[in-house]
Amino acid sequence: MNNTKSKKGFTLVEIMIVVVIIGLLAAMAIPAFNKVREQSREKSITNNLRQIASAGQQYILEEGETQVTFTALEGTYFPTIAQVSGENYNALIVGEDGGSLVVTTSGGDTIIYTY
Repeated sequence: MNNTKSKKGFTLVEIMIVVVIIGLLAAMAIPAFNKVREQSREKSITNNLRQIASAGQQYILEEGETQVTFTALEGTYFPTIAQVSGENYNALIVGEDGGSLVVTTSGGDTIIYTY
């Protein structure tokens, strides 16, 4: 008779090594994911500011004004803009000669768009 036992499965050491490797990969991936997410938010806000500046310039040309507020543009020249990161667009004023639009996010980051 043959009394050899079959060794199927993984040892505790092998399983621990796999868990450590997965932990290291996660530790590297999470900060990179957060950085990409923050950059995406910043680009979305910059795009919103670009739309506001463009709509403001169009309003100024059509109405013959020298400046226009965000609230005068919203709904007529573009649909309602949803907040991306707690920013507030209501205080923005688009001027005839160009300038900068500045918003601050809920995290304290300042986004500037120059037109």
